[in-house]
Amino acid sequence: MTLTPPVVVAGAPELIRVAAPGAASVSGEWLGEKIAFFRGRAAGEWIALAGVDVEAPVGESTLGIGVKSETFGGVSQGPARVLMLKVEIHAAHYRTSVLTVAPEFVQPPPEAMQEIEDEVALKQKVFSQSAAEPLWSGDFRAPVQAAPTDSFGTRRTFNGKLASVHKGMDFRAATGTPVHAGNSGMVVLARKMYYEGNCVVIDHGLGLYTISMHLSRIDVHEGERVTKGELMGLSGATGRVTGPHLHWAVRWENAYLDPAKLLQLNLASIRP
Repeated sequence: MTLTPPVVVAGAPELIRVAAPGAASVSGEWLGEKIAFFRGRAAGEWIALAGVDVEAPVGESTLGIGVKSETFGGVSQGPARVLMLKVEIHAAHYRTSVLTVAPEFVQPPPEAMQEIEDEVALKQKVFSQSAAEPLWSGDFRAPVQAAPTDSFGTRRTFNGKLASVHKGMDFRAATGTPVHAGNSGMVVLARKMYYEGNCVVIDHGLGLYTISMHLSRIDVHEGERVTKGELMGLSGATGRVTGPHLHWAVRWENAYLDPAKLLQLNLASIRP
């Protein structure tokens, strides 16, 4: 069993490979999340794309892998096996920032609370129904041709109040900049939201999603399959923003991962 990158930091996506000749299935669990594996191209190779949340505690963790053997004539060809790997999670050093936004995005008015609650429930539903197979293929691409910032993981203070950890990557994209799909998948959300503004969520399968926020225009529809590089809409300044930009987030199960690190992963030889 190997992890790439081998040094694990909070917020990092991890490519997990397991060599298990004769296995019928491979499953895993790490930091309370289930890991789904798919067959690689090499004989006996199983692969998963997982990760560690930006706010995960640092220190030692345990990655557990279960391997079930193939059967022939209803008889198992070997015993089930369990692999345990101790994984040290290292701290990632993120910045702090102070921002000023419209007051209603720090303390929403009473009439907006029901809208926000409904959107929380909608997102929970969307993120609980990922495809049971990988929909992505090869390397992920940046969604816009614009300069990124190092804003992922930043502890943000809005109007003097510590509000959140920034769980996405911001691109300095002027209003109207074309926004493309970072990889192939299914559009599972494409609508205006209170905080996110015009938002598109793509399910890449097995719990992996990319999220594009603050768009000025949406050009895809929920339930639509998209290919890598396909136009999804235009960047803008909708929702809770200080100005035009694209917020692009990567989520695996309940963990938010650093998009820059996902873009750096070499996945060209992995085509599910």
